[in-house]
Amino acid sequence: GVGAGGGGLVDFRGGGGGAGVAGGGWGGAGKTTLGRRLARALEVPFVDLDERVEEVAGLALGEIFEVHGEAGFHRFEAEALEGVLSQGERLVLAPGGSIVNAPGTFERLRETCRTVWLRATPEEHMSRVLAQGDARPMQNRPRAMEELTGLLAVREPLYGRCEVVVETSGREIEDVLGELVELVAAP
Repeated sequence: GVGAGGGGLVDFRGGGGGAGVAGGGWGGAGKTTLGRRLARALEVPFVDLDERVEEVAGLALGEIFEVHGEAGFHRFEAEALEGVLSQGERLVLAPGGSIVNAPGTFERLRETCRTVWLRATPEEHMSRVLAQGDARPMQNRPRAMEELTGLLAVREPLYGRCEVVVETSGREIEDVLGELVELVAAP
């Protein structure tokens, strides 16, 4: 199955007969796997916005937060998004799940891309992250599941502003990918 930790966004950049999809979420959300597969199916580039943020900042994500804090990260994120949009090409974009915490950047994304929320239960998200061998969400956090559920509750109304919601819990990746391809092909 595919887990989206409750918060995967997929954005598809469109315009002038083109198209763009943006999707994101926490680690294990499936946004990278689905994003890459969708881009391949559509024969367009795949862009991970967090990677572009690192390029703009000249720092790894963790260092950006340490040096500049969350506000600084969101400034770099806005700049990185504008850089991607200025290229004017069709693409599949995977922004980080916290983009919804930067209202101006999230609105810009919604104005320029077809946004898709890859929704899953917090339990499925956590199990997928752990299955990938990433125990970081649990390290030194005995209440990690409770924290994830709380964060989801706060973000759900924001993710719900995406143009499309795709349920991913308990579904195979091919099934979700097929639905995404159909959504992108729709007018």
